[in-house]
Amino acid sequence: MKKKNPVMGFSKFGKEGEIMVTEGKMNSIIGQGCTIKGTIEVKDGTLRIDGEFEGTVNCPGTLVVGKGGKVKADVKVASAVIGGEMTGNIDAREKIELQAGSRLEGDIKTTRLVIDEGVFFEGSCKMSPDGRSSSAAPKIEKDEKEKKDTANAWAK
Repeated sequence: MKKKNPVMGFSKFGKEGEIMVTEGKMNSIIGQGCTIKGTIEVKDGTLRIDGEFEGTVNCPGTLVVGKGGKVKADVKVASAVIGGEMTGNIDAREKIELQAGSRLEGDIKTTRLVIDEGVFFEGSCKMSPDGRSSSAAPKIEKDEKEKKDTANAWAK
């Protein structure tokens, strides 16, 4: 006898959403028809947005923006899977995936990037293989300033 799927009600969330629910990793869901403004802090797990959200997202796990989701936010996460519309900057220390048909306007920073065919992306991309932020940039600027100061000292 076939065992009944306990998450049948979540079938509208798509493949990745079903998997996360069955594994107990889906913590928060903003459903279709729901509009929220503000700051979302998720302590653990995944946040899925199928409605509309505007503000700031901090999540140590994964942010999933579903096909119908519209997000205007600055986001700091481990991973992001964008299937809908997103305006804002994404800082993902592990991975960003832009699914076919998605739209992203904003800057992204990550270690791994997957872009499907048919994605609209407008912004800049900064990648670091070890997941660290580019803290070397200010040091380089400082070194260049020191060189200019030294050059000016010799010119006098």
